Amino acid sequence: MAHDPAHDPAHDAALDAVACLRGRERQVEELSGGLTNVNVKVTTEDGSVVVRIAQAGSELLAIDRDAERRNSEAAAEAGVGAPVIEYVEDPRLLVVGFIEGHTFTDDDLRDGGHLTRVAAACRQLHEGPRFVNEFDMFEIQPRYLAIAHEHGFRLPDRYEEFADQAQQIKRALGTKPVATVPCNNDLLAGNFIDDGQKIWLIDYEYAGNNDPCFELGNLWSEANLADEQLDELMEAYDGELLRHRVARARLWGLMSKYGWTLWGSIQSSVSTIDFDFWEWAMEKYDRAVAEFDDPGFEKVLEQATRDD
Repeated sequence: MAHDPAHDPAHDAALDAVACLRGRERQVEELSGGLTNVNVKVTTEDGSVVVRIAQAGSELLAIDRDAERRNSEAAAEAGVGAPVIEYVEDPRLLVVGFIEGHTFTDDDLRDGGHLTRVAAACRQLHEGPRFVNEFDMFEIQPRYLAIAHEHGFRLPDRYEEFADQAQQIKRALGTKPVATVPCNNDLLAGNFIDDGQKIWLIDYEYAGNNDPCFELGNLWSEANLADEQLDELMEAYDGELLRHRVARARLWGLMSKYGWTLWGSIQSSVSTIDFDFWEWAMEKYDRAVAEFDDPGFEKVLEQATRDD
């Protein structure tokens, strides 16, 4: 029998913990795309909300649910995030407004001519209120690696051979430090919703103040955009095409692939969600290896350290 979220006892119990939904007639629809939450759209006579139900094992993934709530509120204040309706500490539930619109796919980002608007939405977030925490992939990646070793989680072949290259990236980026801004840090295509007037950014599990080039490089990496599309994205964001900024975003995109590979390794071992996390991780890792092994890697490092 197919899973019916409207009659899932676990969902019912969770939704009864939400004050604005308790005891009310409601329609429940499970939304696709969540990899560390179950996300359900709940409709009552007053309208629709999204309830994000945290899943077991997410505590290993550097997710702070209280920070997620507070950062979601800041993103809403910036005018680019969904309004936060309610937060329940036990069980961990975040209730946000449902945004009616088109949820992007990778194809939308690759072929839809949206990158200028996407850059504007990122800038709107980045110019908003600062978040309550910091996000640094150079701290998260070794933390994930330590967890993988501690629990005996599977690692890809050659993974630790690239530790020196990761440190080269860190040194290169450190030669031209930039001010951090509030970043989503996980802009998969599915975290963009176009309502026809503006693009919204949703899901702030990994949000934190960060280098804006991480945001853009990670976006480029996640959607597997072409190199010239990273140029387009960076030019739209910066107002001009700066080669050292493009190189900076490329290096962050590479570092994100390297770090998120371990996220996939952990999830493949602990998650109860029906998803092939190992395949997801290996797709990222294979692209990271190709970039680490590319003779042009040294050139990108050098380009990131100089002025145009």
